[in-house]
Amino acid sequence: MAELVYPPVIGAARTMFKALDLRFDIQGTEHIPRRGGAVLVSNHIGYLDFVFCGLTALPAKRLVRFMAKESVFRHKISGPLMRAMKHIPVDRAQGEHAYAHALKALRSGEIIGVFPEATISQSFTLKNFKSGAARLAQEAGVPLLPMALWGTQRLWTKGKPRNLGRNHIPITIRVGEPMDTDPGETATGITQRVRARVQDLLEAAQRAYPVRPKGPDDTWWVPAHLGGTAPHPPQRAGQG
Repeated sequence: MAELVYPPVIGAARTMFKALDLRFDIQGTEHIPRRGGAVLVSNHIGYLDFVFCGLTALPAKRLVRFMAKESVFRHKISGPLMRAMKHIPVDRAQGEHAYAHALKALRSGEIIGVFPEATISQSFTLKNFKSGAARLAQEAGVPLLPMALWGTQRLWTKGKPRNLGRNHIPITIRVGEPMDTDPGETATGITQRVRARVQDLLEAAQRAYPVRPKGPDDTWWVPAHLGGTAPHPPQRAGQG
């Protein structure tokens, strides 16, 4: 079927980014496959992360179908758009339906986008990863595409007002090489591997980030372990 909604939405997003004068530094887009299924796995630090993740697939002429919480699909504006772009609603009480939907899409050659932390990390460090992305990739026989975003939290994140003025905010994105999954490997082992790779990419993005806080009132977007005032991460439990 023709994509009647997704391309115009991408065009609108690009227009918005130009109006905001965002400064992009994106590396690794050559790792996005030009055909076939894959599970894109990213950290999650802001409400617009799915838009920035999707941008990385455009050079390969691919569209990413994201798994998102079901409440987004009930919204009177975002709901029809999300459904028309063929994103996948996730009802956490009945996650098996979203899993089956994503598995079918992967087997038909789609790229599925997953934020395995399941929610925005307010510490801007990696939370534990859920194992769903690993299980999907393994069962569908497709690679995992690790990715890390940095700077997106400065635009719009949990607990902070939106900053959508023309503030020239840099956005740094790193895409890693595809990671194969062994049918004999446990989902927990795969999850640990992909989380470690996303951590490496996140640290690379942070090192490459071209600006630092302007003063004491601008340190909220920097993790505590890097000298910022973002909340300390909660004590980690076992892998989910």
